[in-house]
Amino acid sequence: MFCWVGSLGLAGIDPYKVSVEVDVRRALPGFDIVGLPDSAVKESRDRVRSAIQNLGYAVPQSKVLANLAPADTKKAGSVYDLPILLGLIHACGYERLCFDGTAIVGEIGLSGEVRGLRGVLPMVLEAGRLGFERVIVPLANAGEAAVAEGVEVLCAEHAAEVVAYLKGEGALRSAREVPAHPPALRAVPDLSDVRGQGEARRAMEIAAAGGHNLVFVGPPGTGKSMLARRLPAILPPMTHREAVDTTKIYSVAGLLGQGALLEERPFRAPHHTVSPAALTGGGPGAVPGEVSLAHNGVLFLDELPEFQKSALEVLRQPLEDGQVSIARVRQRVSYPSRVMLVAAMNPCPCGSFGHPAKACTCAPGAVQRYLGRVSGPLLDRIDIHIEVLPVEYAQISDTRKGESSRAVRERVCAARERQQRRFAGTDVVCNAGIPPNLLREQCALEPEAGKLLEAAFARMGLSARGYERILKVARTIADLDGAQNIGAPHVAQAVQLRGLDRKYWNR
Repeated sequence: MFCWVGSLGLAGIDPYKVSVEVDVRRALPGFDIVGLPDSAVKESRDRVRSAIQNLGYAVPQSKVLANLAPADTKKAGSVYDLPILLGLIHACGYERLCFDGTAIVGEIGLSGEVRGLRGVLPMVLEAGRLGFERVIVPLANAGEAAVAEGVEVLCAEHAAEVVAYLKGEGALRSAREVPAHPPALRAVPDLSDVRGQGEARRAMEIAAAGGHNLVFVGPPGTGKSMLARRLPAILPPMTHREAVDTTKIYSVAGLLGQGALLEERPFRAPHHTVSPAALTGGGPGAVPGEVSLAHNGVLFLDELPEFQKSALEVLRQPLEDGQVSIARVRQRVSYPSRVMLVAAMNPCPCGSFGHPAKACTCAPGAVQRYLGRVSGPLLDRIDIHIEVLPVEYAQISDTRKGESSRAVRERVCAARERQQRRFAGTDVVCNAGIPPNLLREQCALEPEAGKLLEAAFARMGLSARGYERILKVARTIADLDGAQNIGAPHVAQAVQLRGLDRKYWNR
């Protein structure tokens, strides 16, 4: 007999419809799975054999063929265990099951237990568009699946429950009825702990308000990492759409657990030994990398020159386009990567170049070689360069608290609200993402500001990208001031925040 069961697959975070076709015929016993399955899919044969026996059915002494269509698309993971098992029960004539309008996904344990999967959220979000009326998912994925609208989402923790439901003899729980388990909130340190560093704090506020990339340059112990780790506390809350987009990536990466939507912007801080593939994604299954896991949040690279140069260079395209494309022989996937890149670095190997009290002990040319590990094209994509100098004793010993993250966040949120009103009806989220066709319209300069920017362009030898990024930063500074147009003081501050390349990189 033949049976068809609807299921779903993933190409990155993009779902597609999979037809699980099970055929049982009289021939020498065997169990084959075709349709470009990977090792995990092939191993489904053994899990299904054990589960069907533990459900009380006989292992078929026939030729079993399971086809996963479309046959030219690579299938990965254990997502097809449950539909293959149910299709086999129906095709063997053990039960008469009704699969109309139903998509089924789930991993099967040897006892018939239905276990959680990666990537359930993007699957259920698009199930209705792919022609399904309902989706049956593992109970462990109920929290994320409950977000879906326009499609009925049911959950099960054992295959016997699904068999009874498809026979019309039982009911499954709706995912919305299962108590959610919100992810634990991350303890984010407060900006009030920082002593001094007024310029760096101001640069952080501007970066947060406009979503701009930022690099801290300064000697060891001046608070570069301390500042960067407090940036999430001043970022605006994620919108529902941003939360869904970010949670989809974590779902595919298997980092969501049993939680619901992520409530906080991600903060990813990979070690400098990270490989290029770990940064951008890839490997078996083309899993998302750090730059995608930081989507709608912060990617922090501490000790920037210590990263492999090849790893840093692969960030250029994601930072520019806001997405990562991973190409394989039979697979091409894309992950979003709209991040704030925040980096910290010493100015030289010994860390004392530019220190007001310590002399640099590096050999001639060592500083240039050290800074040369960060290429000009990558540096050009970082909007704000800020020098972090040592703090005076009087500032360190001051017992008074600095301005809190909450106060700064209120100004940041007010600036973001102005940007949202300005970009209503477009895909632009913040000033850092202004496309070239809207730049002139949204970054109108007052006459004096235009003259100042023209002089800075000639004096600093800016590239076209550098010119655009100064305009965007100036637009953000104007938004923080509540100004309609960009004035000369806004341009002057934006130019100053990009001037460190003259001191360090053009010695």
